[in-house]
Amino acid sequence: QPQLVESGGGSVQTGGSTRLSCVTSGFSIGSYAVGWFRQAPGKEREGVSCISASRGNMAHGGVYYPDSVKGRFTILRDDAKNTVYLQMNNLKPEDTALYYCAVERNVDTVQKMCALAAAGYEYDYWGQGTQVTVSS
Repeated sequence: QPQLVESGGGSVQTGGSTRLSCVTSGFSIGSYAVGWFRQAPGKEREGVSCISASRGNMAHGGVYYPDSVKGRFTILRDDAKNTVYLQMNNLKPEDTALYYCAVERNVDTVQKMCALAAAGYEYDYWGQGTQVTVSS
């Protein structure tokens, strides 16, 4: 049974840092692109960091960050540990949201991986999310 479990959320002060983890099981993560997404109340879902699959047609496709987080967020994957991380630095109150990880096999670019979230795309597998609250 495929499963994604996020952890690492919590309350952080403006300017602070935190690292989210997404531990996966039940499938071979190397064949999947992975993304971190967030959704705040009243706002649409947003892809904040996406990384290509490690093998297959999308291998070595790099990473993508939207302008809202570029230079502050870093996505890393460790396929040996079936885990993907999101390092979040210089956090702002507008980063407050429920953060999810998701994986998708049938996507050809990391930009598309992130962009599909706003269209309500159903990725192959999703986690339940972890809340990040940034206080000023």
